[in-house]
Amino acid sequence: MEAKNDDKLLAIAANNNEISPQPASIHTYIQAATSQNTRRAYQSDIRHFIAGGRLLPTSTEVLLSYLQEQAAMLNPRTLKRRLVAIKNWHTYQGFSDPTSHPLIRKTLSGILHIHGKPPEKAPPFSVEQLMLLTHHLKSRGALSDWRNNALLQVGFFGAFRRSELVAMHWEHVTFVPQGVEILIPRSKTDQEGEGNVCAIPYGNSVLCPVTALHHWREKSGAISGPIFCQTLKGNKITTHAISSNSINKIIKTLAVTCQLPQAENYSGHSLRRGFATTASQKGASFGAIMRQGRWRHEGTVHGYIEEGQRFDANAAGSILDDIKPSIISETSQNE
Repeated sequence: MEAKNDDKLLAIAANNNEISPQPASIHTYIQAATSQNTRRAYQSDIRHFIAGGRLLPTSTEVLLSYLQEQAAMLNPRTLKRRLVAIKNWHTYQGFSDPTSHPLIRKTLSGILHIHGKPPEKAPPFSVEQLMLLTHHLKSRGALSDWRNNALLQVGFFGAFRRSELVAMHWEHVTFVPQGVEILIPRSKTDQEGEGNVCAIPYGNSVLCPVTALHHWREKSGAISGPIFCQTLKGNKITTHAISSNSINKIIKTLAVTCQLPQAENYSGHSLRRGFATTASQKGASFGAIMRQGRWRHEGTVHGYIEEGQRFDANAAGSILDDIKPSIISETSQNE
């Protein structure tokens, strides 16, 4: 869909003498400006909008009817994203943007006030939970268990995104005396490919992401290609990386098997969130947490840290801690 839309945009511009006709390879650059995940999400949003018989380009009146129809069925944040997708479609096809009308913003604001609810968040892993899962994997010893053990530990201590884990290759890994350095050629916050290096130190006999990665390389026998590759029956591996959805399934399955609270809600993001909250509880500086997780927005990290410190320096706790049992006893006697 996007390639055809780009053709139309280029044709319109060429007819207006705005640019000279470009070679077909221009599509590669245009598509590269938007991440694949974002592109897929926008395409899904457009398909949902036109599925009810609506057409593009559209009008403000049709959009208002769409918002009213979907307000009670869709998460308001999903509706907001769909408006962004529709806005981008019109902008890049050279049409006026129907989402910019004040009534659209006012209606969406009202929907958020009436139907808005807190976003569902994957619970963060604690060190104790991570230990439980890795112990379970070590007790089984199948080839996929060695891979998943390395996936969990590297994912947690490197605060990696799922997309980063999927794209990780052995060629990106350098073992050094202090631990391991992992090159991240490109990520969600580095679309221009400047690259980042994540350093993970050695641990101990209970948790050690470096050792887990060593063991997985030995068991798999791989020296190049995707680190976290697919496994087959008979303890065989492929040259294909596991998918982002597979990471979610692996983690959710382990959480259920090990009977963690809210097990069904765990996902790959639980590793990243768990690192931020745990590192803060252990006294790591804000800057060090930001650097290890390659976060760009301080507000995101502040949110993770605050979630892990709700009972630290708690105002209600300062009152409760000061209540003396003797006072309670004297009060009961007087009554």
